[in-house]
Amino acid sequence: MMTHSSSGPKFARTASWEDLSPAYELTDHDDAVRDGCGVFGVFAPGQDVARMTFFGLFALQHRGQESAGIAVTDGAKLEVYKDMGLVSQVFTEESLGNLQGGYAAIGHTRYSTTGSSLLCNAQPLQVETRFGTLAIAHNGNLINTATLRKELEAYGTTFESTTDSEVIAKLIAYEAESVPTLLEAMEAAMARMKGAYSVVMLTHEAVYGMRDPWGIRPLCLGRLNGRYHVLASEPCALDVVGATFLQEVGAGEVIVLNGDDVQFHQLAEDAKPSMCMFEFIYIARPDSHIYNRSLHLSRRRMGQELAREHPVEADLVIAVPDTGTPAAIGFAEASRIPFGEGLIKNRYIHRTFIQPDQRLRELGVRMKLNPLREALMGKRVVVVEDSIVRGTTTRGIMKMLREAGATEIHLRISSPPYSYPCFYGVDTFEKKQLLASRMSSVDEICQYIGADSLGYLSIEGLLRAVNMPKHTFCLACLNGEYPITIPHDIKVSKFSLEDLTEEEQLALFVPTGGASENCW
Repeated sequence: MMTHSSSGPKFARTASWEDLSPAYELTDHDDAVRDGCGVFGVFAPGQDVARMTFFGLFALQHRGQESAGIAVTDGAKLEVYKDMGLVSQVFTEESLGNLQGGYAAIGHTRYSTTGSSLLCNAQPLQVETRFGTLAIAHNGNLINTATLRKELEAYGTTFESTTDSEVIAKLIAYEAESVPTLLEAMEAAMARMKGAYSVVMLTHEAVYGMRDPWGIRPLCLGRLNGRYHVLASEPCALDVVGATFLQEVGAGEVIVLNGDDVQFHQLAEDAKPSMCMFEFIYIARPDSHIYNRSLHLSRRRMGQELAREHPVEADLVIAVPDTGTPAAIGFAEASRIPFGEGLIKNRYIHRTFIQPDQRLRELGVRMKLNPLREALMGKRVVVVEDSIVRGTTTRGIMKMLREAGATEIHLRISSPPYSYPCFYGVDTFEKKQLLASRMSSVDEICQYIGADSLGYLSIEGLLRAVNMPKHTFCLACLNGEYPITIPHDIKVSKFSLEDLTEEEQLALFVPTGGASENCW
């Protein structure tokens, strides 16, 4: 595992939430819905499983850009390599070379939802159990993390991180003390965990895939070389390693890969599938499939429904790239308004800890997007975006388009208003973060962001676009109906297991010298 010489956290201070630089925020796409993680697992003796996992994580980089890691076993030892940064920054030929010789591996790329962006919270995590060493990688978020952690600490369990993922690992290890098999330990742990978890685990004998009884976060199974098997958050990661999609891991199901065959175990009989709708709207890659639905085609249909619900006279339809593009194409198809490019995205923007100076702060959104003036000048423009969450970036885009010469700007959002917090693996824990929650009407939001008109896709239109019944989805962020009951007194944030003041939490947004391996 990567180690660092720093002896404790080192953070630069910032004065207030308002002082956070718009240009800095754009490195994380401020208006975006930010999902927790991507996971990957493979059992393939004779294959370069570490390299395969690297490319699988590379395909899942959109699900997390804070840290990455790979765990490999050869049956005798289990090696983990992880560090802060993008997949391509963490791994080199040398580090992958040190993970050679294994026949099974798992990997993880992280965006933090519980636990700060620190090396100690990077995954995969390791834990010792009665059945040997276990490594775990997790996508999702538990809502009873604090309760479970206190119970485990009362039993004498110690923790090295501040993540709910370690709580899952330590809970399985605890349950393993009193049952004859690891599967039974997983079943006992699943009965106590509340929330979203798509997990891959690695032992010396097998790779395990585990999905919560609600199936909120995606996890799928593929076949490699007609013989071995792969697990991944999305099918796009199967494609990149040459694996063929077989099926999704079912809600409440555990899959075991330990040879040519796959074992399926339904460990939660009361499964109630509730896939996160924002996987369809934004989070998952457009070249992935969920519920046997093409996400690209589903998003195009969202745009078509949006055009029918909110027609407008205009000269040009443009997208906020890249996630708004399929819906913008659909809007243009249904409205018969020409589709074109109006915003050019900087493809080389990645997460950075370098603070912009005041001049760059004032430029704001231009660090990521730049207008195509000759396409916009004198035009009435329809701008299609997948969502508005916090609103900061959207305001900047509207201002930039007007400066580029657009005479009218009609903003169309291919999802309903994002009005309620998510507690299942998206970093929107408080209503005060959400523009649609803070403002009383669509007209007020329209005035705030500076558009001439604003239209959101309805929930009914969204369901028509994906062509599936309402009960198959979690729509909590859109309608406040949570599939897993949220306690009234819940206090959830990525800092919920860290004893930090608000000032210390704020300081985490602007680390200096990279992130530390230490936790609190």
